[in-house]
Amino acid sequence: MGDIIRVDVPLGDRSYPVLVGAGARHQLASVLAATPLTARARRAAVVTQPGIGVDVDPGIGFETFTIPDGEQVKELATVGELCSGFARCGLTRRDVVVGVGGGVVTDVAGFAAAVYHRGIAVVHVATTLLGQIDAAVGGKTGVNLAEGKNLVGAFWQPAAVLCDTSVLDTLPERELRAGLGELAKYHFIDSPAAERWLAMTDGGDLGALGIDERVAACVDIKAEVVASDETESGRRALLNYGHTLGHALEIAGRFDLRHGEAVAIGLRYAAVVARLLGRIDDDRVAAHERVLEAYGLDGALPAGIDHDEIIELFGRDKKAADGITFVLDGPRGLEVVPGVDPGVLRRALEQM
Repeated sequence: MGDIIRVDVPLGDRSYPVLVGAGARHQLASVLAATPLTARARRAAVVTQPGIGVDVDPGIGFETFTIPDGEQVKELATVGELCSGFARCGLTRRDVVVGVGGGVVTDVAGFAAAVYHRGIAVVHVATTLLGQIDAAVGGKTGVNLAEGKNLVGAFWQPAAVLCDTSVLDTLPERELRAGLGELAKYHFIDSPAAERWLAMTDGGDLGALGIDERVAACVDIKAEVVASDETESGRRALLNYGHTLGHALEIAGRFDLRHGEAVAIGLRYAAVVARLLGRIDDDRVAAHERVLEAYGLDGALPAGIDHDEIIELFGRDKKAADGITFVLDGPRGLEVVPGVDPGVLRRALEQM
């Protein structure tokens, strides 16, 4: 077992640790005992999925709740079933929910914890690369509606997050690729945290770090952004880079694409849109394509996508408060750009 890297999400009296490294999940019992929000817990509800195959020991009495596999389980009915199960097993307001899995589990378990008894503590044991670098950190929880991704949810920060990188070795190739799509996003987010980690590399490239350091770097960048804008009223929206098309593809394609695969396509698309708007040049678009290629990601638009449907879905995106809104690259880095011309978006789709 190697050294565990600790990254703190600085939120004042609600700050919490993210532990990254091989074997981090085995610290669950000690973390629960040492964390003020969970130290008095007598029972834990462990929420997981059948394909996860990762056992945890909370060090207190617990009951396991297994939700089905797949993105389709992210619905209000699942949250209701979990909360009913929590009530039947006697979970109280001082107890804790432990989410063990990837982004689907952390989203669903976190939302269930946010609404059960109007909020009880949750700790995430993230078992996928996507979960470790993105979904488990930052307190965004939620489920889907037929009309769009993550349209119902809550901001509910965890009490701690454990990212056991040893379990990444067992991930199917496609699941790992889904995480790499999110990892690619972090290459384009400017922050002091990014500069700190880039200084550790010879080539100034996050991809040059080892896996533990790469996960920790992404967590550190996200923690810094979240601390500056916890409820996504401004800067935190930059973490959605590549997600506007990504989410639309997931909905339009009935989730045939994994989240990170869709985000990878969304990153290239956002670069094409920014070029059409004169915000960046061809070299910057090529830089996006090089990052995707380095991670073995396909940035091509899937065949048969209905452009009209995609543009309609853009309008349902959570950021669309003032017309269709995109996070776009530009001379000052990433920015939230409202009121993007649908004609430009259509031309960009045609150029993909």
